[in-house]
Amino acid sequence: MNQQTLILDLDDTLIHCNKYFVESRNRFANVMKKWFKLVSKQEILDKQSEIDIKGVEKNGLHSSLYTQSLVATYRYFCLRFGRKLKGSEINQIEKIGQSVFQRKVKPFPYMYEILDTLQADGHQLLLFTGGDEANQRRKITQLRLTDYFEDRIFIFEHKNTDALQQILNNINTDKKCTWMIGNSLKTDIKPALELGINAIHIPAEIEWSYNIVDIEIEPSGTYAQLKSLVHLPEFIREQAYNTAINRGRSSVKEILTVYLNKEVKA
Repeated sequence: MNQQTLILDLDDTLIHCNKYFVESRNRFANVMKKWFKLVSKQEILDKQSEIDIKGVEKNGLHSSLYTQSLVATYRYFCLRFGRKLKGSEINQIEKIGQSVFQRKVKPFPYMYEILDTLQADGHQLLLFTGGDEANQRRKITQLRLTDYFEDRIFIFEHKNTDALQQILNNINTDKKCTWMIGNSLKTDIKPALELGINAIHIPAEIEWSYNIVDIEIEPSGTYAQLKSLVHLPEFIREQAYNTAINRGRSSVKEILTVYLNKEVKA
């Protein structure tokens, strides 16, 4: 089988992530509703999302920014309604935010079996994840993902095209055989297409609005969407087979061209 280089995203591609934030945000909004009865829960969630995304776009994906966005939302509504800030309430909010990064994470169904299959098929596996080193390493260590990715783990607080380019600069790979696989159109798919490598979008069941962007780039390689991670090994096998066939045809064509040129000269 023709070896492929597979660059996999972590959060909401291999493991559950956004659902923990959804649970936390709902807890936060429910607490806020008790303090600000005139504000709807949706308005609270919208304001928190607005503050959160602005912070991420400016400062990256450090885990501390999420908790800061909850506190900033609380401060916003306190100022708006003339409510006095209370240290006890801020502490309560901070605990809600920090709880996301203290819980045990869970892999997607069959994650280990899928990685085992990809590894057994001889593909080179890389992990490209966004966040701060401490939090992402916590999850990687807990799930023993170094068994599959070894030293090919790349963590960036700013997960974008520049970050992906740094990875490509560090590995010896053919773009035609290189794939970015993830749930985020913004941080996985768009950078891959901009850099001319193949991309596989696996949409998350619950998606963070930050990850949703329009893709208006003409792919120079293969751009596919799979319904589930479980379909990945078979899809890659098909693509590897097609690549091998095409290369074989090219080699035959080159040999014939050289032969015919010699015949003409003779």
